[in-house]
Amino acid sequence: MISTGNDIVSLSAIDVTRTKLPNFYSKILSTPESVLYNEAVAATLPFENFVWLLWSIKESAYKYLQRINPELIFTPVMVVGDQLQVPHDYKPTAFGKNVLSGAGFRDQQTFDTTVTFGQDTIYSKSLVYTDVIVTVVHSSKNFEDTFWGIKWIDNTDNENQSAAVREFLLDNLHKLCGLDNIIIGKNQNAIPVLLKGSEETDIPVSLSHHEHFVAYSFQHF
Repeated sequence: MISTGNDIVSLSAIDVTRTKLPNFYSKILSTPESVLYNEAVAATLPFENFVWLLWSIKESAYKYLQRINPELIFTPVMVVGDQLQVPHDYKPTAFGKNVLSGAGFRDQQTFDTTVTFGQDTIYSKSLVYTDVIVTVVHSSKNFEDTFWGIKWIDNTDNENQSAAVREFLLDNLHKLCGLDNIIIGKNQNAIPVLLKGSEETDIPVSLSHHEHFVAYSFQHF
């Protein structure tokens, strides 16, 4: 499968009290995931951050699989993240007003998860800060052909978020891959695609934004 999927959650925008209510988090977490938190994650992350980490994983997986199967229906509890690996010596820090991009995650401390949805299995890597969570997924555990970026922006209105993440992606397609004269459009299923002229390229892209943060991922061989 050649695809990509990413998601971003600004933790300053979440409702902590609501997130902790069973009526809310039970729509996101499966029973095994709730057990996983108590057994393996409680000492590392607050419960509300764990819920939104799993949301970002599930949303990223859905974006990845929807590109392949546009008829897919997103039901968060049916997307199961397990075998969660917490990075060694994880120390929570703020992302702040920074910009970060890369190819693969070799130099990053990531929370790694195996994700299953029906018959499909994919893998996720998440960067977890005190103010933002970013997730990218891939069909294998090797993310070396996956490019990603995160950026803080000033203006949080939807139009600016959309413009900022597109500009960020196009700038890094040029810097990281030498790609020019490309625009970002949407296919008939409203999924973002890269166009060169009127032709769709074979480079899958994913875009996300939440409050002051924007992020992208793409695969390029």
